[in-house]
Parts: sequence; C-alpha cells; structure tokens
Amino acid sequence: MMLTCPAPWSAVPKRMMRFAIVPVLLGAACLFACTAQEETDTTAAEESPSLRHADEVHLADIHQLTRGGQNAEAYFSSDGTQLIFQAMRDSMECDQIFTMTVDGAQQAMVSSGMGRTTCAFFAPDGGSIVYASTYLGGNACPPPPDHSQGYVWAVYAAFDIFRADPDGGNLVRLTDAPGYDAEAVYSHDGSRILFTSARDGDLELYSMRPDGSDVTRLTHAVGYDGGGFYSPDDSLICWRADRRTDSAGIRDFQDLLAQELIRPGNLELYVMRADGSEQRRVSDLGAANFCPYFTPDGRRLIFSSNHHSDTKREFDLFVINLDGTELQQITFTPEFDGFPMFSPDGTKLVWCSNRHGTVRGETNVFIADWVE
Repeated sequence: MMLTCPAPWSAVPKRMMRFAIVPVLLGAACLFACTAQEETDTTAAEESPSLRHADEVHLADIHQLTRGGQNAEAYFSSDGTQLIFQAMRDSMECDQIFTMTVDGAQQAMVSSGMGRTTCAFFAPDGGSIVYASTYLGGNACPPPPDHSQGYVWAVYAAFDIFRADPDGGNLVRLTDAPGYDAEAVYSHDGSRILFTSARDGDLELYSMRPDGSDVTRLTHAVGYDGGGFYSPDDSLICWRADRRTDSAGIRDFQDLLAQELIRPGNLELYVMRADGSEQRRVSDLGAANFCPYFTPDGRRLIFSSNHHSDTKREFDLFVINLDGTELQQITFTPEFDGFPMFSPDGTKLVWCSNRHGTVRGETNVFIADWVE
C-alpha cells in the first residue's frame, strides 16, 4: 500500500513501494481534523482502443480514470462505488491520498497535505479510511532514498497509520511504536487491520483491531514481509516477502534497514492462515513479484512481476494458483502494470499502468471489466 511502491527502475513509477518509517511521539493536540483540500469535479474516464493490448483477453471496456502525474494503489470501497488512491500531481513533492468515484469523477484530496502518505484503504462499513503518513516527523516531504547503494526503497521510520473520516476529518493515530508502520488494509468483515511494521527490528506483518489495540505479530522470518491482503472470506492472507537465510543477505538487509532502506529486487508471494499459521510460498520466480490480491474465487492470486523481462524494467499482471501452478500473463503493455484489485462483486479490475501516458513514467489508474 510508499511501500506503496516507488518502483525499481526508471520506467516504473516511484511508488511501487507501499512503505515508509520513524517513531514520533504525538499528544492529542497533534491529532487534528483535516478537511478535503483539493477537489476536482471531473469525469476522467475515457475509453480508447489503444488502452487494451490485443493479447489482454481477460480485460474488456478499459477506462482511464486519472490523467497526469503519479497515481497508484487504487482500492475499492466495499460497495464498489468509490476508489481511494495516492497521487503526486501538479506542484506536489510527494504522495497524498485522494478519493474518486469509479468513473473517475469527484476526485478529492483527503489527506492533510503534510508529509508523505501511502497505502490508503476504506473501512468495510464506509465510515472511515486508514492510511500512513510521515507528517508527525515534519510537514515537509522526507528526502528520497540514497541510490548510491543500488536500487533501494525508502522505509521511512516516520510513517504511522491513521484513521480518518472519509473526507479526511477527525484524524486519529493508530500506531505509535518506533519504526515504520504502513501498508494497512481492513479484513472484509472489518474486525482486523493488517499492516507492516518494523517495531521489532524487522519488517513483519501484524494485525490489530480497528482502534489500534490487540496488536498481533503474524510473521517471524528475517527480511521484508508486507503488502498483505485478506482473502474474500478472511480465512487467508497473501503477501510479498524477501526472506533472507544466508549471512551476507541478512547483513545486507539489516544494514539497509538501519538506514530506513530496503532492496526490493527479489520478492516472492506467500499465503497463510489469517492467524499466521500454515505459511507457505506460492511463487518461485526469482524476481520482483509484488502487489498480490486474491481473485474473486479466493483460489488464485493476481500480482505484478518483472520475472519475464530481460531488462527487469517491464512489469505485467499475472495470475497464479495458490499452489504455484498455472501461471498466466494478464497484461502485455511495455513498462509498468501493477496494483491490481478486484471489485467486491468480482466483475471489475482496477490497476495502475504507464499505458497511454503523455510523458515517460506517468502512471494512471485504469478500470476494466474482468473476463474470466
């Protein structure tokens, strides 16, 4: 949810990440209600024959919902009428959270406009949203990651998770542990929030109640575990992980994490029971595989990967069975396709793509009918 995803490689949007991190103590006076600050009543949806590649047989009636800048991680409300997403556009220096209707209209900024934000999600009852923000660590955008150490993502320790009204008001802090807290999503029944945290010195998956209580650690392996989502019946969790077992790999991960960085080149997909039991690896592709989401039947995962790209600069959507069989490519356009999510009724797919951009690297939100 940046581990939102500033992505690796220049062709991929700067938000392939769904992460960020730093402990900041906050009194009640720092929790303020923020109102929607930027609103555009627009009907951005556009259909064009050029939006669909001829091989994209599972997609029909594609519409482009945003135009210009960097738009990513668009996720449905439980009634399927709205999307919440992060965007960096116009004069913005880093991501803020927006909502819009599923036709691209009524785009409104619902975060405070301070700091960097990432990984927003609607509560199932529609009464609130959650997202991560660094604003308690300062109003300015945190500095970009240091790429002198290769391709790395920043996992800013200043990220904490907040709950707010759908319009951004009544902001309440849910996490206050030292280190990165982000990538929050609700279970479908609304009883739990799944998130990624560095509170115990590693990047692991945790769940908590919607009020921030009863925090439960779900993963315990060295390396990054994050980007999790619940299955349609809430019995399973899927996520992406970079598990380190050799001493050099562990040392590299821990050294980078101490600098609030992560190296995302080798991520594989995993599933487990919602209580953290029966963890098993799904993919074995030796590449950057991320943004998994369950298909409507709960038997497969749709995700983004560059395993098929010689340059590692092209990301496409794929589906795979939970046992790792029957890998199938879904999108075929150059550069980037990622962040897929099915509508609650399973008839639509929303994702983010570089297709049809006016400048290189522009990332927009698209929606299509899903053809099984």
